[in-house]
Amino acid sequence: MSARRRALAAVLLTAAALGVAGCSRAAETPAAAPGEQGSAAAPAGPATELRLGYFPNVTHAAAIIGVDKGFIAGELGSTKLTTQQFNAGGEAVSALLGGSLDATFVGSGPAINAFAQSKGQAVRIVAGATDGGAQLVVRPTISSPDQLKGKVLAVPQVGNTQDIALRKWLKEVNLSDGPDKAIVAALDNPRTLDSYKQGVVDGGWLPEPWASRLVDAGAKVLLDEKTRWPGGHFPTTVLVVRTDFLTQHPETVQALIRGELKAVAFANSNPTEAKNLVNASILKLTGKNLAQPVLDRAWSDLTVTADPLASTFAQLAKDSVTAGVTEQETDVHGLFDLSALNAALQAAGKPAVDTAGLDKPRG
Repeated sequence: MSARRRALAAVLLTAAALGVAGCSRAAETPAAAPGEQGSAAAPAGPATELRLGYFPNVTHAAAIIGVDKGFIAGELGSTKLTTQQFNAGGEAVSALLGGSLDATFVGSGPAINAFAQSKGQAVRIVAGATDGGAQLVVRPTISSPDQLKGKVLAVPQVGNTQDIALRKWLKEVNLSDGPDKAIVAALDNPRTLDSYKQGVVDGGWLPEPWASRLVDAGAKVLLDEKTRWPGGHFPTTVLVVRTDFLTQHPETVQALIRGELKAVAFANSNPTEAKNLVNASILKLTGKNLAQPVLDRAWSDLTVTADPLASTFAQLAKDSVTAGVTEQETDVHGLFDLSALNAALQAAGKPAVDTAGLDKPRG
């Protein structure tokens, strides 16, 4: 067996293991945190502690800036801010549903999955974080979908936002079934980069900065996800809170959102300083920062915004079924609670964001 075949077998074995883990998580009914599952717990004032999750990724710039600049802690006042970093949405959602997190920045796919798993009870999206910032990047010799037959394409995790997008697209181009199908491998982002350099994977549908890191390693863009959405807008990262925590500590959630809005304003008013701050934080959290061309490219591919783009979520729920990640389309009515966000925007003299009618259960 050639070295490439041995490496490919190892990658696919890892992908299969992650696939089983991902599917088992999706099938589980999460344990309810105290007061969860639709209880009407009375507000208990500001929380003693807010446990917040986010990723060391450019697409989580609002979280990184909010934490590192002290915007969130400053708004929380006496509430202690405790943070935890994750590498994929499934891990963050598991922590949220298990009650070890109160809020997390996460992709739209895992947010919908968490809502579905808890039958619409356990979580609410309270704000956005990033618009755009995901691409299908491949080897420079690949110029058409037809050339992806039998090729290995990476995604960060089974059932995550990019996995759903890739699997939906592969169905559209007739590469999801049969002997010539493209092979989807769920790999941690750093391993995807290493596997690409080793010639084991042929590209991937990846969030920033990983799409830009593969481009820096010689890949090219076959498809920018922006071309798949009206106006080029789609949510890569949103802010999700446990419903129980939101009910018991609305003041704390309001403070978290005010802190995030300060981070968003800083990112858009001071882009150079903001992206360098994010890069420094990535170095601190992961031990390696981004080369300047990678950072610049990744930053230019996304928009830091508190608008969760609620109008896209009905389509995102359909996409999950089309991709084969879920069997039934999730009814996303009731997934959003943007009241605190819109109150903060109004207080700042800014327009409210649209809930698309998804702030209340259907009927």
